[in-house]
Amino acid sequence: MSPDFLSRVQFALTASFHFIFPPLSIGLGLFLVVVGVLYLRTRDPKWRQLSFFWVRIYGLVFALGVATGIVQEFEFGTNWAVYSRFVGNIFGSLLAAEGIFAFFLEGGFLGLMLFGGTRLGPRLWLLATALVALGAHFSAIWIVMANSWMQTPVGYTIEQTANGPMAFMTSFREVLATPSFLPRIMHTFVASWMVGLSLVLSVSAYYLLRDRHHELAKSAMRVALPIFVVLSLAQALYFGPEQAVSVTEHQPAKLAALEGLWETTGCAPLYLVGWVDEAAQTTVGLSVPCLLSFLATGDFNAVIDGLRAFPPDTWAPVNLTFQVYHIMINLGGVFVAIGLLGALFYFWRQRIFHTRWLLWVFVGTIVLTELATLSGWWTAEFGRQPWIVWELLRTADAVSPTLESIQVLLSNLMFIVLYIILFVLFLYLLNEKIQHGPEPLEKLEGQPVSSLPDTFRDVFRHRARASH
Repeated sequence: MSPDFLSRVQFALTASFHFIFPPLSIGLGLFLVVVGVLYLRTRDPKWRQLSFFWVRIYGLVFALGVATGIVQEFEFGTNWAVYSRFVGNIFGSLLAAEGIFAFFLEGGFLGLMLFGGTRLGPRLWLLATALVALGAHFSAIWIVMANSWMQTPVGYTIEQTANGPMAFMTSFREVLATPSFLPRIMHTFVASWMVGLSLVLSVSAYYLLRDRHHELAKSAMRVALPIFVVLSLAQALYFGPEQAVSVTEHQPAKLAALEGLWETTGCAPLYLVGWVDEAAQTTVGLSVPCLLSFLATGDFNAVIDGLRAFPPDTWAPVNLTFQVYHIMINLGGVFVAIGLLGALFYFWRQRIFHTRWLLWVFVGTIVLTELATLSGWWTAEFGRQPWIVWELLRTADAVSPTLESIQVLLSNLMFIVLYIILFVLFLYLLNEKIQHGPEPLEKLEGQPVSSLPDTFRDVFRHRARASH
């Protein structure tokens, strides 16, 4: 196995594992802000109790997201030195902006959010929570912007240097407004909000099934479910099709791979499920006539370029891209069905809280939303191949020239073992927090130093007794 192939596997592994956590952070941040606002408006203690509970889970998710995200920064230098040198003037600026404008904001107020619930007033605590959530969104903006530039590069010039060709930024404004950015960031935000809300729905449904924390679970579902329904419809009816329009305009070869379309076709069909035989250059499956043409252009009879309209050495791995793309879009339809079904059962005498099979569906929804989000990222990255920067630099030419296969193989094995341990630990700690459940508000408010280690807690208690 070549260093190129092993490096691709490594980045796919480490980035996919990392991508489990940022959408959770973004989605839970939205939920925490909504719950905090509800407490300020109503002063109902249940919202404050839910805030304390979900802040703890946010802290766990944030820790895993940071720990796994740092790895990719090092991989750019160790595995992808040619790529880093080629795009460093542009990509480095965007990553630096992410650190300055996003991570510092998120990390700076994280401590206040995690440990300020009993020390700050409700308004200041909500402000800290909102700034952390805003930082998570800012972080996504800069990362997606950098990736979008790789998909649709603009605002650059290529210059020959002593170390080979390099891309230099000519317009920061054009780089910020790279054509694929806006539809991709909105698609990412909506998907991330759905992931976070699905975790809230999952845990709340689990509590109802186990006959625990009834009122808190019902209240959380009343907040999360309507937003989930609206977001699932918006994703399926607007933000998803907007992505198709962007890909059609800027990456037509990628669109052909997504749908396994070989011949240039008018009234092009959209496959629901299928299989691509790359050797025979055929696609078989269940399709809806003319729907691809309509989603891509707004015209049922529009002509869509097939793969044969492009050089074969610029084709993505067609069947792989086709399959992960259809996992994403089919799950999008499933989320619409789950959301509308939940809304129906809610308005029908609130039977949602007593229908066990539906509650079990909500318990499992978090797995499906995570899978859909990962499939979306895989679609974007697999569909861009063989380019690491669209039509400027091939992935095969971007790997570090001195890298040896044994080095990457051993590090891959190390990452597999390490990430299995981390994931098991994450699930264990998450399950522990869920099983423990929300604590009574009297206990939380009465013991503001309970999150400190025992030694420091004893000191505070001793001083408190002395003051009395």
